Amino acid sequence: MSIASVDTARLAEVGGPAPVLLTVEEAAYCLRIGRTTCFALIRTGELESLMVGGLRRVPADAPAAYLARRRAEQLAA
Repeated sequence: MSIASVDTARLAEVGGPAPVLLTVEEAAYCLRIGRTTCFALIRTGELESLMVGGLRRVPADAPAAYLARRRAEQLAA
């Protein structure tokens, strides 16, 4: 999964770099889930996140890693 689905068009227009960290809302959008569900995944440790100052951020590759783990679990079942 790429982060292209996140609204990064603004950065691309000005030649900025792709984001390294996503907000919880952006991560939820990538996974097509709600914000509350995304926070629940973070709380249980299923979705990687970190605090930057007082802000919760999700590494840009974490949604894809979460999806890969879920797919592997389903295939193993």
